[in-house]
Amino acid sequence: MALLQTNKDLISAGIKEFKTLLNQQVFSDPVISEEAMETVANDWVNFYINYYRQQMVGEQQEQDRALQELRQELTTLAASFLDKYRNFLKSL
Repeated sequence: MALLQTNKDLISAGIKEFKTLLNQQVFSDPVISEEAMETVANDWVNFYINYYRQQMVGEQQEQDRALQELRQELTTLAASFLDKYRNFLKSL
């Protein structure tokens, strides 16, 4: 079953906004630990999920599927961001 167009649009908007957030991050002193940055990235993902949860439409199953897709996309983006942060830490 395909996602409702409104939910697809919300997922796209969430991904775009999350990418913008990640691209705005500047790695500089003072640095935080890798574990702390993982916590920050996970908190960002959860913040976005909670924000978009309120906007999803359709029956509960549809909303759950849309949120699951959004979480998967944001988690993938966060993992890539964390890889960049790890490389930054190694370069110090």
